[in-house]
Amino acid sequence: MIPGPRPTGATSVSAPSAPSADLGPTAAVPWSLADARAPLSQPKAPDTSSSARTFTGAQVNAIPFAQPTEALEIVPGLLVAQHSGSGKAMQYFIRGFALDHGNDLALWIDGMPINMPSHAHGQGYADANFIIPELFSTVEVRKGPYFADGGIFASAGQINMQYLDRLPEGILSVTGGSFGWARSVVAKSWAVQGGDLLAVAEANHYNGPWEIAENTKKLNAFIRWSQGTQANGVSLTAMAYSNHWNATDQIPQRTVDEGLLSRWGTLDPTTHGNSNRCSLSARWSETNENTFSRLEGYVIRTTLNLWDMTTGILEHPDLGDQFQNFDRRTILGTNFVHGMNWNVGETPIITRVGLQGRYDDIRNGLQDSFARNPFDTPRDDYIKEGNLSLWTDTTVFWSPWLRTTIGGRFDYLAASVNSIQTPFGAPFRGDGSGGFCFSGIDTENCFAWTRPFNSGSNSQTMGSPKAGLVLGPFNNSEFFLNFGEGLQSTDARGTVEHLDPHNGTPFADQGSVLSAPLLVKTRGAEAGVRTKALLEGLDTSLSLWWQDFDSENLFQGDEGTTVFGRPSRRYGFEWTGRYTPTTWLSLDGEVSATHARFRGHDAVQQAIYTSIVTGGTENDAIFPWNVRGNSPGNYLTNAPTVVATGGLEIGERTGWFGALRYRYFGARPLTEDGQIQSVPAGTLNARLGYRFENGWKAQLDAFNITDNRGDAIAFGYGSFVRQDLLLFPHPGESIGIMDRHFKPVDPPAVRVTLMGPLTIFDGYLAPRPY
Repeated sequence: MIPGPRPTGATSVSAPSAPSADLGPTAAVPWSLADARAPLSQPKAPDTSSSARTFTGAQVNAIPFAQPTEALEIVPGLLVAQHSGSGKAMQYFIRGFALDHGNDLALWIDGMPINMPSHAHGQGYADANFIIPELFSTVEVRKGPYFADGGIFASAGQINMQYLDRLPEGILSVTGGSFGWARSVVAKSWAVQGGDLLAVAEANHYNGPWEIAENTKKLNAFIRWSQGTQANGVSLTAMAYSNHWNATDQIPQRTVDEGLLSRWGTLDPTTHGNSNRCSLSARWSETNENTFSRLEGYVIRTTLNLWDMTTGILEHPDLGDQFQNFDRRTILGTNFVHGMNWNVGETPIITRVGLQGRYDDIRNGLQDSFARNPFDTPRDDYIKEGNLSLWTDTTVFWSPWLRTTIGGRFDYLAASVNSIQTPFGAPFRGDGSGGFCFSGIDTENCFAWTRPFNSGSNSQTMGSPKAGLVLGPFNNSEFFLNFGEGLQSTDARGTVEHLDPHNGTPFADQGSVLSAPLLVKTRGAEAGVRTKALLEGLDTSLSLWWQDFDSENLFQGDEGTTVFGRPSRRYGFEWTGRYTPTTWLSLDGEVSATHARFRGHDAVQQAIYTSIVTGGTENDAIFPWNVRGNSPGNYLTNAPTVVATGGLEIGERTGWFGALRYRYFGARPLTEDGQIQSVPAGTLNARLGYRFENGWKAQLDAFNITDNRGDAIAFGYGSFVRQDLLLFPHPGESIGIMDRHFKPVDPPAVRVTLMGPLTIFDGYLAPRPY
């Protein structure tokens, strides 16, 4: 979203001005270090927090990344990890948040949201595998709940991605490399009907190092007609995406230690996934001397099927614990913002007012399956969910060295859940002779038909004030102070369900909390400084931040239930720096450290732990292998503690160029008591290439060149696999053997890319040359 016609630059505080007369976002390839340092092509408001950043597409593409979604790691402190195949939404980590597949990190592209509420596999599921980094015009980053236009998924932060409107020279890119990697991108724009038509196609295949090849097959298409600029113009955009892959889930560490599986093995060779997304969006914007407006509208259709196995044969000793999540949805939405530049005396002021609306029509569910064939259906729901938000903020430029921003938003969220689960599809316990489980006649032999008790509707409103203050510039330095309240939304099913969908018993009988609220309040603050005064060519910043959640809600797609967790608190610091001593050399580094804990005592986990240690083998035949990691504690599970990156880039517009990029992901607790920890991962990627005078380049990328064997992703929980039957031939009902379940960092790999301008279609559609 365009925040208003202000000149670019963190230290610029001049009065409002008209936008530049550019022709809209354009790009030429291949990118160079000089391109990465070039200013934004669009006017931009001064940053209102020390951690806010806006990157150009050239900056994003200047560093090597293994998967397109990893391009988002241009965001300081953000880690993106593959979880279960290259088509499943990535795992996101930032500022002490283990964001699962999205949750509290709002992702937007061209005014369209990527996060999906009440998703089959996780609240806020954000599948960004369809992004094409070569098309980025800008990537805007904001962290914390301090921004009035940040909605229900933006408590940890938001990333607004904007694609180019035109590529006069076009792109032809072909890449091949290790483990069956093959990717091609073709892009070209033409002058059509007084505007510009940009068409892009991408194809991608990847097997990976896994014993069961991923066999990822991705097709991606993008077409946009635009006229004018981002600040004054219109556009119409269509996107289409399809992906199929074999899933590669995490495995228990003990199976590797015992030589039963390799690091690249799997518990189930039939796990799989497929995903489709198509969208149509439009944009209109107008900027005058004292006003600016922008209107965006979109319709999105997505489908997803996931077959995963994470616990082995713990729940179903005969058929295994494979499960399927399916999600079908249509999304309609709009965003509108209107801004005014005005004065009180000699004091310039900018006021913005915005309206955001979204409606999701959803059919999704959870099925237990064997070799992708379902044999029961714990959840099958129609969900309708709508969100309407009104927001405003006002920035007052009190003096050349002081400005303040005061704002807020008001959200209304409503959802209805209509379960259509049939008695014939309900899970059953024992022989089913006791009828329905909710009757209480025989809860060990019954059908878990929960439809009458897991339907309903809910709505809630919430207001969120925001405030910010900026002092400076003083000697090329600015000081920032921010405070804001935000909100976290809950999966609609978790707000109306009363029976466990797997066993048909009331949640209260298990000591769990009933009916989570639809919205939960968050609060945060940040203080920081950004300066260019320390050394010529050095741009650095330091941010200290804190954030509280009234509750840590988490939808568990594997179980089809919502955990209404305890309150939490996170605080930490973040340092970033970029040093450019010459035109051909740039160095950068980032360090983020976080302290993340639950607040209060976990009475539910205490009861579970007491039952384990006092009951011994009478309650669970696997005792004492079920003890580790189950004692109560206050660690926020999987919360990143230390994240660091560093790199260098060398090269001019032509000739040799190169880059190094190091990423460190520190150990993190996988259970509340911290007894099970992940293995830290430090990976080093490298790039070497040559740019020719005619615009072509040849490039060699190498990934994990030090062969680091850390965890790409890890979880701590109980499982049981067939090999465990050698020690426990009759485990009965159990919470499983507690263990670290991990997916390793990919081994060393190399890829070769040829990339340059696409000229064979020049003038084919154009009634006039550029």
